[in-house]
Amino acid sequence: MKRSLLLTTALLVLSAVLLSGCGGGKEDPLLRLSAEEALTLGKEFLAQKKYYRASQYLTHAFEVEPNSRSGREALLMAADALYLDGGYDNFIRCEAKYRDFLNRFPTSDQSDYAQFRVAECLARRVEKPDRDQKVTLKARDAFQELLRLYPTSPYVPRTRQRIIEVTDLLAAHELAVAHFYMRFGDGRLCSGAINRIEHLRQEYPSFSAMDAALFHLAVSYEKCKRTEQAEQAFADLEATFPNSRFTKAAQDGVRKALKLKELKGMGKNVKKSAEDGEES
Repeated sequence: MKRSLLLTTALLVLSAVLLSGCGGGKEDPLLRLSAEEALTLGKEFLAQKKYYRASQYLTHAFEVEPNSRSGREALLMAADALYLDGGYDNFIRCEAKYRDFLNRFPTSDQSDYAQFRVAECLARRVEKPDRDQKVTLKARDAFQELLRLYPTSPYVPRTRQRIIEVTDLLAAHELAVAHFYMRFGDGRLCSGAINRIEHLRQEYPSFSAMDAALFHLAVSYEKCKRTEQAEQAFADLEATFPNSRFTKAAQDGVRKALKLKELKGMGKNVKKSAEDGEES
């Protein structure tokens, strides 16, 4: 009997603890705030550069009144807070919020700003040239979408510059792959390097490192024993980029090759002269 009573008491105490843990704790004061109150506090945290805290209050303001003026303003500012806080995960999260803003308020006078930020969130997550460039392609598409939808936006000049930058990264990726083929592959892969660089020349004619691309193209042609095309690539390099370090490297390489050829020729002449002397 006593043992049964103790067991019952223990179960009651355990139930009370569990209940207090599930529903008896203190409510987060943030949840009691109205949209206007949360928006005001979120702005204050944003001004103090407390971006994570700001995003919490601004997100709450939006969730309380998602279709109100306060909610619309809070959603955009919550995205801004995450963007300013930075970091790979935050750029994913704020991209989603900017896209949500565009979906909910497509006629807003801040739609061009939200579209620009979508593109920037992607551009902040691009990989190095030797890595996959799927995000880079998405960033370029997002910037181009701004030009298409908002041709008179004040963000157009910056967008055009960013398109140049992300496109340059796509070209650099092609060159990085070609260089890998040329450097670490056997003779059969030199044609792969050639194809990559020829594609680069056609697709990205404004590539900032085109002198490097032409140099590696010429070297790849040489490795494939396609002498005529190699000479043409070297000629294009010298004509287009006369002051490039790659032009100097190419010229030095050609001079060394010519010198080696000359020495081989001299060696043949000496040998022939020696043979003629033995015969006489």
